[in-house]
Amino acid sequence: MSSLAAYSAQAFSSLGRVHPEPEEPSKSGRNPFQRDRDRVLHCAAFRRLEYKTQVFLNHEGDDFRTRLTHSLEVAQIGRAVARRLFLNEDLVEAISLAHDLGHTPFGHAGQDALNACMKDYDGFEHNLQSLWVVDELEERYPSFDGLNLSYETREGILKHISRKNIQIHRAWLGPLADRFENNLQPTLEAQLANIADEIAYSNHDIDDGIRSGLLQMESLNQTELWNSRRHIVLQKYPQLEGRRLRHEVIRHIIHILIDDLVNNSKKLIEQHHPQSIDDVRKSPPLIAFSDSVKNQVVELKSFLFKNLYRHPRVVNVTQEAAEQIEFLFQYFLKHSEEIPGHFRKKDNLQRRIAHYIAGMTDRFARSEFIRLQSKG
Repeated sequence: MSSLAAYSAQAFSSLGRVHPEPEEPSKSGRNPFQRDRDRVLHCAAFRRLEYKTQVFLNHEGDDFRTRLTHSLEVAQIGRAVARRLFLNEDLVEAISLAHDLGHTPFGHAGQDALNACMKDYDGFEHNLQSLWVVDELEERYPSFDGLNLSYETREGILKHISRKNIQIHRAWLGPLADRFENNLQPTLEAQLANIADEIAYSNHDIDDGIRSGLLQMESLNQTELWNSRRHIVLQKYPQLEGRRLRHEVIRHIIHILIDDLVNNSKKLIEQHHPQSIDDVRKSPPLIAFSDSVKNQVVELKSFLFKNLYRHPRVVNVTQEAAEQIEFLFQYFLKHSEEIPGHFRKKDNLQRRIAHYIAGMTDRFARSEFIRLQSKG
């Protein structure tokens, strides 16, 4: 790993794990971040992402993205950028694969519904839930709960948290809380994984939206990012249309976003000249789009919110899903004995219910709703 920049996260200089473990020999084994990645890949929560909604519910079509395929795309984009910036690809990949482990069934509608159910019990934040999964909820090892990931991976997973929850969970979060309270930046790898997430979902949501018939390519022409890339593609391939045109324009958008991110981040790094990861933490964010491209991304996201995420068909389906989440929460409040035993731990009843529901896949949540509703 000698090709890594001095300000990147170095695996064998990690701040370590909550529960100390012997690491594998550096010359013959995996480094700590590679072990983190592998632990995420093999955990149950990662497998369940295959049946969790991204935008379109899992049963609406086999070709639509799920939380699993989304996470894989984030990891691919993240690694590609990390390589060009001489950052730690293994850490970027570990964070990218783990960042959605705490997401509820039924996408953002499920998350909003569960947050509403938990409004009097400190709320529900999916980033914090992802950390709960890797710190406590996975049960794979004899000596500790969770996956016992490295500090840097955990830091990247917890990219946002409310001030209220920092205080509530201060003892658990420890040094992670210190970073937020001291207004320090995470590693460049964590910053990169966050933007790779944005690049991935914006572009695959365009693809899925057009595939579903809810978006028309012509309507996307009102956004600068799509329209400018479309003109370039048609200059080279004047007869291109349909799905080949869609894929080629999206490919060009991803390329321009990655190129801009790399070039602008290099400028920011040169400007602030960090010499170590400690310098990174004290600097402003250094992984970022240029202002002009950022404005185009914001415009595209605004278009998708209005025309896809708030499309009546999506809203109707996700509203039904949200009602199912609320029903399940209220049911388990009255019948807590039906919560699986491994969720009856130190957390209060409402939090245990949130843990249980958040871990459900779309199809399991739906089948439980049907089964429990029939009991009256």
